Amino acid sequence: MLFQWDIGRDSPENIQELFWSNTRPLEDESLHTAANEMFRETVGAVGEIDQRIRSFAEHWRLERMAAVDRNILRLGTCELLYHPETPPPVVINEALEIARKYSDEESVQFINGLLDRIRKEVENPAPA
Repeated sequence: MLFQWDIGRDSPENIQELFWSNTRPLEDESLHTAANEMFRETVGAVGEIDQRIRSFAEHWRLERMAAVDRNILRLGTCELLYHPETPPPVVINEALEIARKYSDEESVQFINGLLDRIRKEVENPAPA
């Protein structure tokens, strides 16, 4: 859903409708609900999420990253920022599994490094 939204910038409602109309129904309704919530939360906070990614992506402009990688980073960053109940190693591992499936090995390493830096900053914020 994030990839579709990023490429087309259609409304979240339209993206969800299109996504689920082309996706096999999930056996567990709670997964459907969780996916929708994570998508909407990430889109809703994309400005702050993108700023966090930019601040750690040295020599990489967000706009120049592969769309798949950019959206894996967005999802992982959203979880790290707003879901402290999910252990950061789990968040990062899930992001890497998605990257292994939909991207390449260089992207896996890039995503791992960036999410780990964001994790460290979230766990130990700089004093204001």
